[in-house]
This record gives sequence, structure tokens and C-alpha cells, in this order.
Amino acid sequence: MAQEASALGAERARRPSIEGEGPAGWLEEVRSEVDAHLACFFDDRRANASRLIGPSEHQSLLVDAIADLTMRGGKRLRPALLVAALAAVRPARSVRDVLAPCASLELLQSYLLIHDDWMDGDLERRGGPSVHARLREQQGESGDALAILAGDLGSAFAWELMLEAAWSSGRGRELTATFARIHQEVVLGQEMDLVGSIDVSRMHRLKTGSYTVAGPLRLGALLGDANDGQLRALERFGIPLGEAFQIRDDLLGTFGDVREVGKTIGGDLRVGKRTALVRELEESVSEPDRAPVVRVLGRAASEVEVEAARRALITTGVRARVEARLESLLDDACAALEGGELSEPGISMLAELAGALTFRRS
Repeated sequence: MAQEASALGAERARRPSIEGEGPAGWLEEVRSEVDAHLACFFDDRRANASRLIGPSEHQSLLVDAIADLTMRGGKRLRPALLVAALAAVRPARSVRDVLAPCASLELLQSYLLIHDDWMDGDLERRGGPSVHARLREQQGESGDALAILAGDLGSAFAWELMLEAAWSSGRGRELTATFARIHQEVVLGQEMDLVGSIDVSRMHRLKTGSYTVAGPLRLGALLGDANDGQLRALERFGIPLGEAFQIRDDLLGTFGDVREVGKTIGGDLRVGKRTALVRELEESVSEPDRAPVVRVLGRAASEVEVEAARRALITTGVRARVEARLESLLDDACAALEGGELSEPGISMLAELAGALTFRRS
């Protein structure tokens, strides 16, 4: 398995970018093209909101809030996965052919982040205020309600762009059904998270893996008119990678740097999330040794208490075991790229993204 991963890393280094700008050129192209498409889209939506609201009223706070969050940051990895899957089944297609569904995925992400930050009480996102925090500053008590509306509007924008892609595709029915399923799965996964489901792997697969990895891969494959074998290969790649991505996010949420994560570190512990770390703690650590972590779960713990919980997760081996699980999942994902169903340069692009999503270094 290590030799396979090494070989994939070597292939990544050899792969030309879409526009011949070096190994990372294609990722930069996706980011810049999607950002430009989103900027034009938001200009249109602002103008439309002004027409609907009327010239005597304020400019829509909701459109501005969604645009600010969406354009503030993000690596555009979901659109990149869509483009890579497209390249793996139809190498001749260009990123410019799929800008509407790529932008749709970013707006779906914004909608989910807006609601997720409100549910978790997170006041910071991508190095700035979360949407509900921003709207509280602007509108006081109605800020939270406006944030929920902003998320709802972001969802409508996402559907608008995805339907645009579906109408121009020969597989529009499958595209629409896939996007609807992604939407439903992430909401049900969030429900599992909020009620404290013990099936953490399933929760990760629904809440994060579906709309972050498996869904964008399937959308890109359908846009490239993939056959059944190609769809299965991308599913075998996407399922373990989606779980690995969520585990990486859990690790960053507890052990990361706020400059890297874009939100408060330790928040997952304070709200009592059943992350991969918490699940591993419950399954493998005795009750006395897990006490420093249990002490902070679901309460406004101090920084000293959160730091003691982090130390306990390290000294009990929980962090190391969770990191090993992440590596195993990533190996499984990379192995799924072998077998001949998929084509270059898509294979190398997907392998590169697997490392980007999990911070693995080739």
C-alpha cells in the first residue's frame, strides 16, 4: 500500500496542469474561474434583490452576508473534485464547461456553514465573523433569524445554479437527483450529530463525506457521461476519502491552529460533539483516564480545562489511533484509483486532492 501511495505521489509530480502552469496550476485555475463566476452571480443576485425589495428599501443584508462568507476564503476543493472526476471520465472537457455546478457546490457549502455556525454558537468563520455574528452586530436581536434566512437563500442560490447545469445536460435527471440526495444526506447527518448518535462513521459519511467528496465526484462523473464502472470506481475512492476528511476536520478542531482552521479551537469539545476523537476515547480508554475530556464536553470550559483535555487525548493514545485510522482510509481511497476504469489526468488530479483534503504530504 505504501508503494502504491508513493507511486501516486510520483505521478502527481509528473502530471501537467490543465493550462500547463505547473503541478498546482489546475487547482489555481479552478479557484480563479469559480471565484469569477461567483462574483458575477452575486452582482446579478444583488441587482435582482434590489428590484424585488424596491428602490426605497435597503440593499439586501442577506445577499451581502452570503457573498461575504463565500468570497472571503475557501480553497474550492469541492469544485476541484468535480473537475477532477470530470477529467477522469472525459479528459477533453474544460473547467469552464462546468462553472455553474462548481459555483453551486460553493453556495451549498455557504448555506450549510451559516446554519452550522449558528447551531454550534461559533462566532468566527474563515478569519472573520460568522454570518449570525455579523448580522447580530448590524441588526441586534433579529440577527439570528436573519442568519437562518441567509442560509435558506444560499440554498436557493445553490439549487438555481445546479438546475442551470441540469437543463443543459443529457443526464439532467440524474444530476438533480444526486444534488437532492446530497442535500438530504447532509441534513440527516447533522441530525445524527446533534442527537449524539453513536454511529460516528455513518454520521461522518452523511454529514460531511456526501457533500464534500462523494457528491461532487458523482456530479462531475455524470457531467462527463460516466459509465457504471467509472461511477463505481469514483464511489470506492470517495467514501473512504470523505470519512478521512471529516476525521482530519475533527483533529483540526481540537489540535489545529486557529489561523489554519478559521474558527475557535476547542469548540467541538465545548459543544459536546461526538467527534472521531470522542468516540475513540469512549471505546478504548478507561473511565478515570477519560475524565479530563469528559469534564469539558458540552460545557463552557476554560482554556486550561480544554488544554488538559487535549493532553489526555494525546497521552491515552487517542489522537495517534485516530490519525492511524485517517491514514488507513486515505490508503484505501488511493488504491481505488487503480484498475483502469479512470483516465489521466483525472487520476493524478484526484490523488493530489486526496492529499490536499487530509494534509497528507506526498
